[in-house]
Amino acid sequence: MIAQPLTILDHHYQELNNGGEDVIQGLSQNPKILSPKYFYDDPGSQLFEKICELPEYYPTRTEAWILQQYADEIAEITNCCELIELGSGSSTKTQVLLDAYQKIATSCRYVPIDVSGGILKTSVLQLQKKYPDFSIHGLLGTYEQALVHLESSYLQSRMLFFLGSSLGNFNPEECDSFLNQVSRTLQTGDFFLLGIDLQKPQDILEAAYNDSQEVTAAFNLNMLSHLNWRFQGDFDINLFRHQAIYNQVDHQIEMYLHCQKSHCVFLEVLGLKVDFEAGESILTEISRKFDLRTIETQLQSKGLNTVKTWTDEKGWFGLILCQV
Repeated sequence: MIAQPLTILDHHYQELNNGGEDVIQGLSQNPKILSPKYFYDDPGSQLFEKICELPEYYPTRTEAWILQQYADEIAEITNCCELIELGSGSSTKTQVLLDAYQKIATSCRYVPIDVSGGILKTSVLQLQKKYPDFSIHGLLGTYEQALVHLESSYLQSRMLFFLGSSLGNFNPEECDSFLNQVSRTLQTGDFFLLGIDLQKPQDILEAAYNDSQEVTAAFNLNMLSHLNWRFQGDFDINLFRHQAIYNQVDHQIEMYLHCQKSHCVFLEVLGLKVDFEAGESILTEISRKFDLRTIETQLQSKGLNTVKTWTDEKGWFGLILCQV
């Protein structure tokens, strides 16, 4: 009999009356902004899986290639340890790592962490069947909640990993705070594996976030549908248009929802009325593109020292293995 697959870190997270202070703050300021965490309800997570398969969206397949080439080496360096993944999604790429660890250990512990309960439970159940000798248990919650939980439930040596260049969704201050929390969570000898998207020409970057099939547009607009469900809102997604641009000064993709017509939106649970002017925009995500040496220096300043770095042949994507 398969054990219960998930631990819910915040039982209030999926209730309609959950928080929303960040939504109130973000939609009350000028320019308006929303947290990318609201992308990831179950439909949003499914759309992101489709994005990862798009021909224009190079990050997933490039990182997957690096993992396929070097997963055995990563397993050899870290040896058998507790594997903890932040933002696991479907755990598709992770299976390359699990296969590598299966070669060096008869048993292993894998802890995927995600905010989307549906895709997390599905992936955990599938992995429990595929890797019956592994202990696999999901944590449902945000990165912050998960890292606090891990601090209080330390079991053995571990490798925390954060793939997909999700670090790029944090602004510099948030990135610094996140890496501080990672450093506090890990103990001497533990590992941190980080995937980062590297700087490259603007046309390649913008095509990756403005795909011809408009899957990324649907993903971006779904955020408004998620807010409608969670906070009983009345966003009309037909009144907004997706656009992603590359900010060459800050080296980051910026995803926007542009309002096409002046109107008012009401989020009943939050008691929030929001007026939109035609042409006004909501910033829904940034995706920073990194310089490899700069991020290695920042990691080192947090006590996360580079053991080895791998990139693809074009130098588009990097994988950094650090050790405390």
